[in-house]
Amino acid sequence: MYFTSPSKGKMTLTDLLSDLHGFVQQDPNCEYKMVIGTDSQRHGGLTQFVTAIVMHRVGRGARFYYTKRIGHGVYALRQRIYMETQFSLEVVEALNAHGLSERFNGLPVEIHIDVGQDGETRILIQEVVGWVTSVGYTAKIKPFAFGASAVADRFSKKHVSG
Repeated sequence: MYFTSPSKGKMTLTDLLSDLHGFVQQDPNCEYKMVIGTDSQRHGGLTQFVTAIVMHRVGRGARFYYTKRIGHGVYALRQRIYMETQFSLEVVEALNAHGLSERFNGLPVEIHIDVGQDGETRILIQEVVGWVTSVGYTAKIKPFAFGASAVADRFSKKHVSG
């Protein structure tokens, strides 16, 4: 699994974690939280899923990375929201497998889900929030889900590419 840093280019998970560690070491007395969110957009017959990882230095900026996946024929809203949530959870588990918990002991992790009280997605809130919290993470929905609704959304709107 590869991620893109807007300033540093393509990175492995190991590189990403090292970069995050360096970011935290620049100002170790600040409060940090990790945010992971996924958004999707249809482009023709394909659906592009973008998962963002944001290390938020609370009140003092952030650093982010993203990865893209392409799905074929993912049209139903429920299916897309479930896949977005699944991809976010897969990324946090991959980060944990590469030592996230050991390097950042006690780091709060939020999963940002692209659902909210307004619009069609409101009927999915209880299901996806329950799923995320049942596996031990904090779930945030719009308007507090900036990882999905702002960061990942920005890159999912770009044309489908690898």
